[in-house]
Amino acid sequence: MFEYWLNLTIFQMGFWITWTLIPIVVEIIPAIWSTIQLLWQHAHAPRLISPAKWPMVSIIVPVYNSEDTLFACIASLEQQTYPKDSMQIILANNHSTDDSFGAFAQAQNTFPDLILRYVNTDKGKASALNTAIYESIGTYVINIDSDGTLAPDAVHNMILRFENDASVAAMTGAILPRKDLVVGIKSRWHRLIAKNEYYEYAQAFLSGRTIESNKDQLFTMSGAFSAFRREVLMETYLYNTDTIGEDTDMTFQIRTRLGKKVVICADAIFYIEPIAGLGELYIQRQRWQRGELEVAQHYMKMTAGLNLILKNFLVRRMIIDHTFLFPRLIWTIASIVLVKFGYPLGVMLLSYFAIYLLYVFVSWINFLSVRVILAPHPKEVQFYTHLWWVAFTLPAYNLICSVIRLIGVINGMTTKASWQLRRFDEETSAVKQVLKQDVKALREKKEEHHE
Repeated sequence: MFEYWLNLTIFQMGFWITWTLIPIVVEIIPAIWSTIQLLWQHAHAPRLISPAKWPMVSIIVPVYNSEDTLFACIASLEQQTYPKDSMQIILANNHSTDDSFGAFAQAQNTFPDLILRYVNTDKGKASALNTAIYESIGTYVINIDSDGTLAPDAVHNMILRFENDASVAAMTGAILPRKDLVVGIKSRWHRLIAKNEYYEYAQAFLSGRTIESNKDQLFTMSGAFSAFRREVLMETYLYNTDTIGEDTDMTFQIRTRLGKKVVICADAIFYIEPIAGLGELYIQRQRWQRGELEVAQHYMKMTAGLNLILKNFLVRRMIIDHTFLFPRLIWTIASIVLVKFGYPLGVMLLSYFAIYLLYVFVSWINFLSVRVILAPHPKEVQFYTHLWWVAFTLPAYNLICSVIRLIGVINGMTTKASWQLRRFDEETSAVKQVLKQDVKALREKKEEHHE
């Protein structure tokens, strides 16, 4: 019996146990250590002191066909605890074809205390932001998307952080899907995707990006909700209109080119609509992937090399987040081939189950740290806690996202960068067409061979 288990665990499973070292070394151990540091720093965070006079803040809202969501967005600005006379709100219209202006006019009549401006800009989000930045008069500039809403204390918490730390040049807020819209989704599978997305966002921003921020290694300020010292913005080249990752490019402009500090304000929350389904997830993650690679390629030429793997976080990020993506997926596909070659199916499944449990363990570690950081928002804590079980579905969700990201890398090599990416049904239709042509070609060759 002893020899049987020794043979099973050491000789037969050894091949797969070796593969588990990747998540252990690359993700498990760093996650545990980073979480310990995060909780320690959170527990010993300095007390912030309110300024004698709150500075002027310019809030920029890029508008593109936002008729259905713009009023709610402006309403969330009216509900801010920040002084209304210290907020300048600029709506930057980006060639809308609907009645977005009507939503603005309604808000003007409904919220007379708000300082609202509506300006027409060039096409493209980056151009809209750049035009509005020149129109801004605030000491600080905050960008938010028009299809989301701010938590009532979001602006207050961001400016408080700025005023207490003069070294901070820019910051991103935390992004969470609206929980009421998540639970209101009727389709079971769509609701499952949305709950995984909520869980993912909570862990990515409140745990992942907070850890990055504490190390001054924040990769991307969210384009949906970011803030800047205006004087720093004017030192940059403003938003890059030639990339679909303009938010990542701005992050690297400030930290890498200007050498200034970029952080996250985890207690400033911006609520977005949950993902519309697998189709939107497919396009969204490809766009993120391509934008990230475009910016990384540009800045790695300036600052990085393999000799800096232990010093430069960008090199480590690209290796862990992108290079390891290929072997993960290759081994998943290779499993089918190995079974055909007679490798024990039971041993292989047991090994994959062990890897799955490791990823669940990472999710649980992040789950605990996120609950601590979410403490100032009791309703979010309650909803997030009810989603404890998502830790068991998140590895599958992340695998799907990894496949989509890989497709994004491949498409990025073969197609021109654009916001207009092919939908999931268009991609599957193209794949079916290629397979159909290949099968037809094989049949024709087979017929020729018989003749």
